[in-house]
Amino acid sequence: MLINPVIRPGQAWYGESIGILILDASYPCIPGNIGNASTFPFAVRYEKVQGASIDRLLNQQDTDLVSPFIDAALKLYNSGVRAITGACGFMALFQQEVAASINIPVFLSSLLQIPFMYQITGKKIGIITADASCLKPKHFTSTGIPDGLPMVIAGMENQPEFRDAILKEKGSLDSLKIQNEIVEVARELVRNNPDIGTILLECSDLPPYAHVVQNEVGLPVFDFFTMINYVHTTLVRVPFKGFM
Repeated sequence: MLINPVIRPGQAWYGESIGILILDASYPCIPGNIGNASTFPFAVRYEKVQGASIDRLLNQQDTDLVSPFIDAALKLYNSGVRAITGACGFMALFQQEVAASINIPVFLSSLLQIPFMYQITGKKIGIITADASCLKPKHFTSTGIPDGLPMVIAGMENQPEFRDAILKEKGSLDSLKIQNEIVEVARELVRNNPDIGTILLECSDLPPYAHVVQNEVGLPVFDFFTMINYVHTTLVRVPFKGFM
């Protein structure tokens, strides 16, 4: 007989390994976007961080958001998820506080992959972010990234479709236009920095275009999906299938 206990008091459903904290924003999230549940080959659960608008998180970097982040994380924890991630790399600001408040793995920002990326190549890391002007040293220190790692940053803030569709939430999104924009940003980044060994797409809205970026620059491309899929694999181990 296999006895399955209740994991957490009051838990009423099961089978969602990853909880995702999502911004208090509204724009189309296409497949591949971390805000689209069909992106994942496993069940995920979302919780909106009340008041965490794009402006407050990216532009203001409002530290008063720490309480709403912790509150939302606790809701995910109580729902039974096994780990908690974010849907914006700028959530790095609250990585340490949320991790300290929850007794399961917390990995809020795609930036957490940077030390690993450097170790596997020993080369400069190219970062494509939603807004380069908003990405500050504290985002890196909050995610434990040591000083001195060679990095170069390019932003999408001046790309018209990305800016208007996502940063300004105009209410619609032309995916092909954004694809063309990020390819051009990636092309210029590598052209100006031929010593780049890996690319990180910081923004959770950019994984839908990771394959075209890779086809263009021929480098390993990391993003929120690579991080979430990796952690999920550590949480839900399954038997191997094969033959001898």
